[in-house]
Amino acid sequence: MSGAVAGVLQLGLLVAALAACYRPLGDYMARVFLSDRHWRVERAWYRLAGIDPGADQRWGSYARSMLAFSGVSVLFLYLLERVQNHLPYANGMAPVPSFLAWNTAASFVTNTNWQNYAGESTMGYTVQMAGLAVQNFVSAGVGIAVLIALVRGFMRNKTDRLGNFWVDITRAVVRLLLPLSVIGAVILMAAGVIDNFTPTHLIAAVTGGQQTMVGGPVASQEVIKELGNNGGGFFNANSAHPFENPSPFSNWFEIFLMLVIPFALPRTFGKMVGDNRQGYLLVAVMLGLWLTSVGLISLFEWQHAGTALQAAGGAMEGKEVRFGIPGSALFAGSTTATSTGAVNSFLDSFTTFGGMVALCNMMLGEVVPGGAGAGLYGLLMLAVLTVFIGGLMVGRTPEYLGKKIRPTEMKWAAAYILATPFCVLVGSALSLGLSVPQRSILNPGPHGLTEIVYAFTSMGNNNGSAFAGLATNTGWYNLAGGVVMLVARFAAMIFVLALGGSLARQQKVPESAGTLKTHGPLFAGLLVGVIVILVGLTYFPALALGPFAEGLR
Repeated sequence: MSGAVAGVLQLGLLVAALAACYRPLGDYMARVFLSDRHWRVERAWYRLAGIDPGADQRWGSYARSMLAFSGVSVLFLYLLERVQNHLPYANGMAPVPSFLAWNTAASFVTNTNWQNYAGESTMGYTVQMAGLAVQNFVSAGVGIAVLIALVRGFMRNKTDRLGNFWVDITRAVVRLLLPLSVIGAVILMAAGVIDNFTPTHLIAAVTGGQQTMVGGPVASQEVIKELGNNGGGFFNANSAHPFENPSPFSNWFEIFLMLVIPFALPRTFGKMVGDNRQGYLLVAVMLGLWLTSVGLISLFEWQHAGTALQAAGGAMEGKEVRFGIPGSALFAGSTTATSTGAVNSFLDSFTTFGGMVALCNMMLGEVVPGGAGAGLYGLLMLAVLTVFIGGLMVGRTPEYLGKKIRPTEMKWAAAYILATPFCVLVGSALSLGLSVPQRSILNPGPHGLTEIVYAFTSMGNNNGSAFAGLATNTGWYNLAGGVVMLVARFAAMIFVLALGGSLARQQKVPESAGTLKTHGPLFAGLLVGVIVILVGLTYFPALALGPFAEGLR
C-alpha cells in the first residue's frame, strides 16, 4: 500500500471515529456540568476538603480558587521532585535540581508538559505517578472548568455567578477523565504499552555487552498524557519510544485520544446554550483548519528534492519507520493543533515548511481544536472578536448568543488575545538579546531563530513540543520558561473568566433582523479569516526571519 493511500485511510478512519463520538460524548459532558446531583464519592471529597458544593461563585472568586489550587499544585510538585530520593519506587533517582524542578512543576501544572529532562533518567516512579500523572488529570480539569464557567456566562442572565470551581474540576476529573482513562489504558496495554514497577536493570545484549532496561507504569500515564492534551513522555523519546507507542494501531489510537474531547466540546457548548447549530459551526471551523494543517505537513514531508530523500521516498530523517510519513505527519499536525505536544518523530528534522506549519498551529492559539477546554474557550474569545468586527461593518452593537458585545467585553477579549503573543515574543526577544541565553543557540541563523520562537510559542500556548538544537536545560530557560508558562496560562484564564462574568450580568436580548447569524457559513468564513489574519499580523516578522528565510534561500 502506498504511503499516500495509507495516510488517507488513517485520516478517514480517524475522522469517522471522532464523528461517532461527537454527539454522545458531547451530550454526556453537558449532562455532567448541568446536573444538580453529586456522586457519593464527590460528596465525600467535599466534606473532607471543607467545600460547599452549593456555593455559586462570582468570577473573581472562581478565578482565585483556580489560582490557589494551581499555586498549591506547583508547590506540591516542586517539593515532590526535590525529595524524590526519599520516596518509595524512586528507582535510584537523585533529587531533581532546583531550577529544573521549578520548570517542571510550572510545566505540568499549566498543562504544558515542557520537559528539559529525560524522564527515564530523572524521575522515579512515585514522582511520575503521584506528581506528573496527577497533574495531567487536574490541569486538564482546570481547563475544562474555566470553559464551563465561560459557557455559563452565555447561559445566565442578570447574575454575577459562574458556578463553583471545586465542583467543576471534581466532575471533570471524576466523571470524565478518570473513566475514559481507565478504558484507554486497557486498550493501550492490549496494544503493547508497558505498565509495571520493574526497576531499572541490566540485560545481556544479543551482540554482547549489556544494556540498561527501564520499565515503569507507562500506560496509565500515557493515556491521560494524550486524553488531557498534556504530552509529557515517560521516556525521553516520548511517543517514538516502543514502550509508549509500539505499533501503528497504538499510534492511531493515541492521536484519537488527543482529539476526542476537544472535538466533542463544541457539542457540549451547543447543548448548554440551547443551540446545537453553534456547536456544529465551531467544530466545522476546527475540523477545516486541522485538516488543512495535516494536509500541508504531509505535502511538505513528501517533497523529496535530493538523492537521499528520493531514495527514502520522502523526508524520513527523524521519523519512525513503523509510522512513516503518514503516521508522523498526522501525529505532528494533531499534537500541535491541540495543546498536547507529544511527538512520535523529530520535529526539528521535518522540512522547513513542514516544521513551520506545526509552529503556526500553535500560533493560532491552538484552537483547531486546541486543548481540553482551553481550545474551545480560545475559539469563543476569537468568535467574540469576530462578532465585534461584524458589528462594526454594519454599524450596530454586535450580539453573540443574545449577549451584547460592548467595550467592556471587547477589552477582556483583546487582553486575552494579546496575553500569549506578549509572553511568547518578549521571551524570545530576551533570549536573543541577552548574552547568557545566546550560549544555548547551537544552530545560528534563521533555523536558530525558529528554534527559539518555537520554544516560547510552545511554552506560551501550553503545548510542550520542541525543536532540538537549543540547549534549554539551563538556568535561564528553566526560570524564564516557567514564568512564561504560568503567566500565559493563568492570565489568559483570568480574562476568560472576567468575560464570562461580564456576559452573565447581562439580560439576553431577542434576535432581530440585523443580528449576525453565528451558525452559518458566512460567520464561519469570517471567523477563519480573523484567526488567520490575527496570527499573520502578530507573528509574521518572526516567521519571515525564521522559517521563510530558511526555506526560501
